[in-house]
Amino acid sequence: MKAIKKPFRFSYVIIPVVIGLSVVGWLFGKEFNPQIFSDIHFSWRLLGGLLLAFLFMFGRDGGLIARFRYLSENTLSWRKAFNVNMLCEFASAVTPSAVGGSSLIVLFLNKEGINAGRSTALMISCLFLDELFLVIACPLALLFFPFSELFGTITVFSESIKLLFFVVYGVVTIWTILLYLALFHRPEWVKHLLISVFRLPLLRRWKKAIEELTDNLVESSHQISGKPFVFWLKAFGLTCSAWVSRYLVVNALLFAFTTDGSQLVAFVRQLILWVVMTVSPTPGGSGISEYMFQIYYADFFSVSGMALVVAFVWRIITYYMYLIVGVCIIPGWLKKFNF
Repeated sequence: MKAIKKPFRFSYVIIPVVIGLSVVGWLFGKEFNPQIFSDIHFSWRLLGGLLLAFLFMFGRDGGLIARFRYLSENTLSWRKAFNVNMLCEFASAVTPSAVGGSSLIVLFLNKEGINAGRSTALMISCLFLDELFLVIACPLALLFFPFSELFGTITVFSESIKLLFFVVYGVVTIWTILLYLALFHRPEWVKHLLISVFRLPLLRRWKKAIEELTDNLVESSHQISGKPFVFWLKAFGLTCSAWVSRYLVVNALLFAFTTDGSQLVAFVRQLILWVVMTVSPTPGGSGISEYMFQIYYADFFSVSGMALVVAFVWRIITYYMYLIVGVCIIPGWLKKFNF
C-alpha cells in the first residue's frame, strides 16, 4: 500500500480543541450560575465516580485493543494493537464524526505488518461489528423504554433529535447490511456497487482508492467469511464490552455529580446520543457533543448549568485524552515509518 506522506501538524489538534472550548465557554457565559461550583464538594463519592469513569474508558480501549489482536489472529502484538487503536482514536478526534478514524485502519494495520488484503478485511470487520452493536441495541432501547425517557419531553429539540435519530439509524442499518454482504456473501456485488457510486462527479477523485480497497476486500473476504460462528461471537462480545464501557463513563460521572435521575435511563440515552453524533460535521463532534450532552442530560441535575460542567469532564475523559495521547505517539510513529 502506498504511503501518503503528509506531515503531522499541530493544527489538527488545535482546531477541534478551539471549537470545543469555544462552545463550552459560550454556554458557560450564557448559563453561568455561581451555585454550580458551591454545590461541588470533595467527597469519596465524587472521587470514586471520577475514578470509575477513567477505569471504564480504559476498559473500552482494552476491549478494542483485544479485538484488533483477536481479529488479526494474534498477528498483532499487544503493543501494535495498542498503537493501531490509539491512532484510530486520534484520527477520529481530528476528523468529522461522519468520517471517523476507521477509514485509516487499513493504513495503520498495513504499517504494523498486516498485508493490504487482511488490513481491508479487518477494517470492514471492525466497522461491521460496531454498526451491528448499534443496530441491535437501539431497537431494544426503543422496546423497553418510552420515547419520553429516551428523547426528553415534547419540545422542538426532542422532536428534532427523534427525527434525526430515526433517519441516521435507517442509514446505519442499510450500511450494516452492505458490510454484511461484503464480508460474508456478495463481496463482488458490493465492489461493483461502490465503484458505480464513486463514478459520480463529486466522488470520482476517490474512485481509484475504492477500486484498490474493494479488490483487497474480494481477495480476503472468502478467507474471513469462512471463520466459525464462535469466532464472530467472541469478536462481537469484545465489541459489546467496549461500547458498554464507553457508555458507563456517563453513568460514573452522574454518580459522582448527582443523585437525580435513573442510571438505566442515562445508559440507554447514550445509544441515542452516539447514533445522532455519527453525523456531526465538526472534528470529533467538537462543540456539538458538549451542547447535546448539556441539553440531553439537563433533567438529571437540580442546579442549572451543572450538566455543562459534567459534559466538559465527560469530554476530557472521552475525547481530549485521545488528543493528548495522539500528540505523544504520532510523531514517533510517523518517524518510525519514514512518513
